[in-house]
Amino acid sequence: MSKSKSQLLKGVLEGCILALLRQEEIYGYELSMKLAAHGLTFVSEGSIYPVLLRMEKERLIVGTMKESDSGPPRKYYRLTEEGEQALAVFKEEWTELKAAVERILRQGANGS
Repeated sequence: MSKSKSQLLKGVLEGCILALLRQEEIYGYELSMKLAAHGLTFVSEGSIYPVLLRMEKERLIVGTMKESDSGPPRKYYRLTEEGEQALAVFKEEWTELKAAVERILRQGANGS
């Protein structure tokens, strides 16, 4: 993965995680699989856990250990009220950023 792609990913990964957790409780490995299924194939499972830990410390998410049918207990994460608010802010900021970048790219394509 290129350095620029890595830096860009750091800025949006948290928002994507919040959006997925808004739908359902998910454990770390399952979260990495869902991100990959949505096209974020370059996000490794190992890179997700530090983000989850930081988000948990910021009280955006909460983790709960639950028994598993196929192995040891797993820590499932869910969104908190603060996480809901952070997701709303992310969506707003992402929409603005996406529109600005698209305008710039269109101008560049038109030779302006």
